[in-house]
Amino acid sequence: MDGSEPAESSQWDGRCGGSWTAKLRGYKLKDVFTWRLLKTIAMGQALSMLICGTAVCCQYLAEAGVETPMLQSFLNYVLLLLTYTASLSLQKDDRNMFQILKTKWWRYLLMGLTDVEANYAVVKAYQFTTLTSIQLLDCFVIPVLMVLSWIFLKTRYSLVHFVAVSVCLLGVGAMVGADLLAGRDQGSTSDVLLGDGLVLVSAALYAVSNVCQEYTVKNLSRGEFLGMMGLFGTLISGIQLAVLETNAVADIKWNWKIILLFAAYAFCMYALYSFMPLVVKMTSATAVNLSLLTSDLFSLFCGMFLFHFAFSGLYIVSFVVITVGFVMFNAMPTYTPVPELTSIGEEFEELRGKVYLKDYEPGETTTEVLLEGRGTEETETLTCFTEEHGTKM
Repeated sequence: MDGSEPAESSQWDGRCGGSWTAKLRGYKLKDVFTWRLLKTIAMGQALSMLICGTAVCCQYLAEAGVETPMLQSFLNYVLLLLTYTASLSLQKDDRNMFQILKTKWWRYLLMGLTDVEANYAVVKAYQFTTLTSIQLLDCFVIPVLMVLSWIFLKTRYSLVHFVAVSVCLLGVGAMVGADLLAGRDQGSTSDVLLGDGLVLVSAALYAVSNVCQEYTVKNLSRGEFLGMMGLFGTLISGIQLAVLETNAVADIKWNWKIILLFAAYAFCMYALYSFMPLVVKMTSATAVNLSLLTSDLFSLFCGMFLFHFAFSGLYIVSFVVITVGFVMFNAMPTYTPVPELTSIGEEFEELRGKVYLKDYEPGETTTEVLLEGRGTEETETLTCFTEEHGTKM
């Protein structure tokens, strides 16, 4: 390039996971709090509020003597079936549901089974262990997610990402501490070992499901993921419902309040499943799960008004710490290494053809647009590739 290249090297090194300290020194506040990051935070907290909505509905249903976790999941999968699966079946190209089932039915069957059992295991754990154990052990999903993403999605993390995750987990620790001080160590202790094991199994299954979701929405489509999840989720949860909860459903004393609670739960879960792939596609499954750590706090804030939970200042501290960790995680992008190509020039020329007129500033060349990180989603990849191989543009 020209003589300005050395001055820019730290920027590219940081972006590609090299000299992240140089990247941090070069950051300005406006570079961190971008519109994209603020939108990601807002959408992540919206997902947390939806989870809070499901928790409040479950609390009211439990007070009414209704314990039917599989029925509640079944209603969500049926809604996905009636919308996304039906839409997928009407496609007339190779994205048609029947074309997908011919080649990938077993993959989506395993994904559906993983998702259904993850939901069931964590709800079942409340019958055997305490709320504190569930809140702590449920965080196991994050390290499992990072390991699976590293292995299967080839995502690479810098030291900043590991520090950010640690900060988020400290926030969870503050929340659990506040619960203990407030005497909210609720739940059963009938079989703590079994309950804790169910939470860990659930966390591992959620991690697998989330990695599959990230791969599908980023490489295939959100509609395909939700359509197949609706189909196989309905099938699997329906069978499990018939086997495990027939008597429990028959014992429900139906009234307008119970019906509204089931409807509200199904709506929150449906909205969560519909919008979560959008946030995953913008960021990553790991980042989304970090933002969801605040869902327990939203549930506690609602519980103060609805169930008269005691307030603690540590809840505010916890929320701030988790948010800071989430911002730290997203401020430094992760990256995926690219396999060696025979010609970096051919790859670069392919990217040049994907730059649109709106990406240019007055007087800029296509090369400058690409190296500025604008124009295509692949520019980050190209930059990492050129730095790794020492290629000079």
